[in-house]
Amino acid sequence: MHKLLLRLDLRFDDPHDEKRFVRQFTLDDLGRTQAAMVLGAFVYCSFSAMDWILSPEAWAAATAIRLAVALLVLLPATLLLSRPSARPWAERIYLVYCVVPGCMLSVIYVFLRPSFDHGAAGMIVVILFVSTLLPLRVPSFTLFAVLTWTCFALFETIATHDNPGLTLVNNAEIGAAYALSLYGVGAREFRARRQFRTTQELQVEKERSEVALTELRAMQAHLVQSEKLAALGQLVAGVAHEINTPIGLALTTSTAFDHCLGQLRCSVAAGQISRSQLTQCVEQLSEGTRLIFSNLTRAADLVHSFKQVAVDQAMEDRRSFDVRDRLVELMSTLGPLLRRKGHEVRLACAGGIVLDSYPGALAQVISNLALNAVLHAYPDDRTGTLAIDVARLDEARIQIVFRDDGIGIAIRNMQKIFDPFFTTRRDKGNIGLGLHIVYNLVTSTLNGYIRFHSIENIGTEFIIDLPIVVVER
Repeated sequence: MHKLLLRLDLRFDDPHDEKRFVRQFTLDDLGRTQAAMVLGAFVYCSFSAMDWILSPEAWAAATAIRLAVALLVLLPATLLLSRPSARPWAERIYLVYCVVPGCMLSVIYVFLRPSFDHGAAGMIVVILFVSTLLPLRVPSFTLFAVLTWTCFALFETIATHDNPGLTLVNNAEIGAAYALSLYGVGAREFRARRQFRTTQELQVEKERSEVALTELRAMQAHLVQSEKLAALGQLVAGVAHEINTPIGLALTTSTAFDHCLGQLRCSVAAGQISRSQLTQCVEQLSEGTRLIFSNLTRAADLVHSFKQVAVDQAMEDRRSFDVRDRLVELMSTLGPLLRRKGHEVRLACAGGIVLDSYPGALAQVISNLALNAVLHAYPDDRTGTLAIDVARLDEARIQIVFRDDGIGIAIRNMQKIFDPFFTTRRDKGNIGLGLHIVYNLVTSTLNGYIRFHSIENIGTEFIIDLPIVVVER
């Protein structure tokens, strides 16, 4: 029997899956099943009216049996399913609910005269109810059919018949009802098992997809962080190159100081110092002091600006800041890198525009746009001008326009430039996250909007609309 059910796809190989399916199948829509069981008890008792028509003298006994079955078996079985502890036994409870009234129906027909001549109709009603309204599986329904049909045939042999030939007709009708109902029960269970299997497979695929998505997001976060650090690394290189000049001049001047002081020391020791020599030495020292001060001040300003940019880009703290001051600091950091590559940077921003937002995110956006322009807009060591214009749209929003006069974006690529991992310079080691980071920072962190216009061989313009005060989502 077990192998046959497996071949018919009416059983699972895995006992755990089989147990889960049986519990789900027998308890699915339990409220509807209990309502059907109450209805079944009512219909079972209401057929006492038919008993009266068939045999008024036996009506009292038949009605007593029907009421006893309903009160002692049908209704208690229905209520028992309301207890969570009884639900693992649901299929056995259904079987008792079906078998007892089915067998007792044959007992009732013994009392009625001539009852079994009309017994097929009553049995077919019971079979119809069991097969359509109760969640019995094929093995349980088969057991129900065997027990009730055996009981019917047994009691039919001791009953009296007005027409003995109806015995064969009754059993043929009942047998046909069992066969059709068994097919219906099997088809319902087959569909339920197939749906259960599909649901299980979808659940497994969902879990596998969620794991893959988690890994992908972790990898993407790692790549995004790497891209941010790479951009910061380029800034470090540019600032380091720019700082070398003032520090080198300060070092050269200090060397000249030492030489001048050495000569002065020798002249003083020999007692041959002249007024003109002293005046000349003082002037040289004064000029050297000025040069050292100005160059070290320049270096300090570069370090301070870079430190602020680095801290803001590494942290995501929200604060109020002046947009112009923030961009000036950023340009002093980006400027060395851009000028070293031969590019000019123009900034047009009125003072007094204060944002309550994330300065690090804004710095990352401008930095990525600038570095992206240097890499893509000016290939083959071309040079050009990068312009940043900031204006207030109204009391609640500002607009930042970043434009270059490079080669522009090819039409075929315009729909993909914000896509993650899209790049036209993969052969140069790019991974294609620069503008994707820009888009995410503008739309998610800064609560703004970004769009662009580009004409080939004319240039590209990115327009960013930002709120004055970021609204947390």
